[in-house]
Amino acid sequence: MAGLEEYKPIVGAGVVEELRILGDRLRNRRVVNVNSTRVGGGVAEILNRLVPLLQEVGIDARWEVIRGTQEFFDLTKRMHNALHGKPDTFTAQDREIYNTATEDNLAALDLGADIVFIHDPQPAGLIRARRDLGNKWIWRCHIDVSAPAPGAWEFIAPLVEKYDLAVFSAPQFSRELPIPEVLIAPSIDPLSDKNRELRESEIEQVLQRIGVRSDKPIVTQVSRFDRFKDPLGVIDAFKLARERVDCQLILVGGSATDDPEGAQVLKEVRERAADDADIHVVDLPPTSNIEINAIQRASTVVIQKSLKEGFGLTVSEALWKGKPVIAGAVGGIPLQITHKYSGILTHTVEGTAFWIKMLLSAPEFAAKLGENGREHVRNNFLLTRHMRDYMLAFLFMETQGESVVEL
Repeated sequence: MAGLEEYKPIVGAGVVEELRILGDRLRNRRVVNVNSTRVGGGVAEILNRLVPLLQEVGIDARWEVIRGTQEFFDLTKRMHNALHGKPDTFTAQDREIYNTATEDNLAALDLGADIVFIHDPQPAGLIRARRDLGNKWIWRCHIDVSAPAPGAWEFIAPLVEKYDLAVFSAPQFSRELPIPEVLIAPSIDPLSDKNRELRESEIEQVLQRIGVRSDKPIVTQVSRFDRFKDPLGVIDAFKLARERVDCQLILVGGSATDDPEGAQVLKEVRERAADDADIHVVDLPPTSNIEINAIQRASTVVIQKSLKEGFGLTVSEALWKGKPVIAGAVGGIPLQITHKYSGILTHTVEGTAFWIKMLLSAPEFAAKLGENGREHVRNNFLLTRHMRDYMLAFLFMETQGESVVEL
């Protein structure tokens, strides 16, 4: 795994030095991160890379994962969707399921740290331990909770309000809370297997393994098989575009251990694709990082046609590879894409189809979008910036009431 020195050619020596200075200020502080899955999804990917780098600069960082029954993860998936706005009703039995899982995890986890960093709604109830431990607690929300279904926010709000700090990915994602709030965008790691440079031979080997030929343009969406990622809409847009330009589609994704709905969505995607030889549905394990990297690099155009989105790191992944990206104008995607400058924002199946045709027919314009997008990611959405912001948040926890953190 890459150490900080290896980021210097990408972000500059000054950025790395700043991280070491912040680490000195936080040396030996104990920080435990808690989320709901060790593989699958952006949160797990970030923690997998971030925790070792925090340890490198002197922070005693750990990562714990909660456990739960199928019933619990079915509930938290519903909660996730409802926080995004999907109508649902939560009952006293739902509350009991959530509380039981929380109590089981409180008994099993070691939360004895200076700072407990809780990620998303699933483990939010662990805040009950704060009273006995007397430490600092941060709640990190990676999703957009600005317009939840009635009853969804109320389910977790009494828990969130007991934290010392809330972290959101963008201003428009947040809620008004009686505790301090900070904004920290997520990031990608340019040196991870999913984002590092690959040889042409590596890319071709992956295409051969998944049965895709590189003799005509490739349009790709990389996402879990999730209704909010609209893979069925991607297929419809592709079919419209293919009436004018010859191309092929790869829908590549997988599942996370905390997402029980993925198998049903994958089944629907395969039924919609049927026996179309130009549509490749690829179900990969969540650790298939080199394969995803290769598929993105082999693509002519990358799509992220989300209907709802937290931040949508697959957009930054594709932009980092210099690819023109067509993406839904939802969630954190507009923070990553300026329309017709660093990518394309779309709202409909027909609009997505139009831009697929346009970018495949105008390669110079497509290349300029990719070039601008890569620089935007370099300046805003790489792991080193994310690490700095988290360490500043940790320092803020120690200096609340002061307006400036002196380094």
